[in-house]
Amino acid sequence: MEILGTALQGLNSAETKLDQAASRISHASADTGVSGDSVDLATEMVNMTVAKEEYQANLKALQAGNEIAQHTIDILA
Repeated sequence: MEILGTALQGLNSAETKLDQAASRISHASADTGVSGDSVDLATEMVNMTVAKEEYQANLKALQAGNEIAQHTIDILA
């Protein structure tokens, strides 16, 4: 079913976004002037929240696809 594949791709995408945000946060230096790179923690927290919401939405789509498949099997049986 296409919905299941799409939901799984969405879950993978959300996981990647969450991993990237977590990585950027973990590499944030307490003294941002030392490395020259600065990490905006507020932006990264927003990115993590968005990734979490995407993950939850794709889980719901996966559950809906699973229910549709189960109902289809029940009808055909």
